[in-house]
Amino acid sequence: MSNDSFILLDRPRPHVALVTLNRPERMNAMSFDVMIPFRKTLEELSDDNDVRVVVVTGAGRGFCSGADQNDAGVLPNTKGLTVPTISLRAMEMLDKIVLTLRDLHQPTIAAVNGPAIGGGLCLSMAFDIRVASTDAYFRAAGINNGLTASELGLSYLLPRAIGSSRAFEMMLTGRDVGADEAGAMGLVSHVVAPDQLLETCYEIAERIIGWSHPGIEMTKRTLWNSLDAGSLQQHMAQEGIGQLYMRLLTGNFEEATRARKEKRKPKFTDTR
Repeated sequence: MSNDSFILLDRPRPHVALVTLNRPERMNAMSFDVMIPFRKTLEELSDDNDVRVVVVTGAGRGFCSGADQNDAGVLPNTKGLTVPTISLRAMEMLDKIVLTLRDLHQPTIAAVNGPAIGGGLCLSMAFDIRVASTDAYFRAAGINNGLTASELGLSYLLPRAIGSSRAFEMMLTGRDVGADEAGAMGLVSHVVAPDQLLETCYEIAERIIGWSHPGIEMTKRTLWNSLDAGSLQQHMAQEGIGQLYMRLLTGNFEEATRARKEKRKPKFTDTR
């Protein structure tokens, strides 16, 4: 457990970290008291070389209900600032959560155990992989609250995940998208029973952990960079450099070839 009771940190399997947003009475809403230690925990895990995959879930019946409309908590380092500047700092802090998840060295898996609403939907989109319980549903709730549905990168990430037409419809109507529909549209990769949610995430994590450490890190970076690529040609050049980097600096390819011939699992040393 971390020092902050709103964030729980466990090591359920070798090389796997489980982070739990732990404010179930508020459905793990994004108050500063939750999000600031959450970001700190992520940064510490990114530098933990024993951790190969990070899984994040919510305590209780919800994954994350978005902005806490009753108690936003305390944003530090705002003494002497007026409301407009404090608001900018608050949005910047929340934006950095999304960017921290994207920049984490390890692959990240969102174990969406229940509703992911508003900012909670945005938060889920920052993960590399999303797995949903049958109890989960997703809502771009800004539009329901008389605001815009777009925040924390949602209008950038959602169309790239499910296509522009589905994203426009989801964000403009503010309707609930259940777990099965989310699976059908590619918003999540798996939909499982609630009691199988974490086990499924751990199984995915174990498959990832079995491969080359730098190979996995490079693949994550390349996939995220593809979203920003200006052209196919530009991105293919980056992919090629990554492939050469692994091929020339490690003996992993030769080990994988030997392992297939010997009908065993490869043992990657990530060295030459």
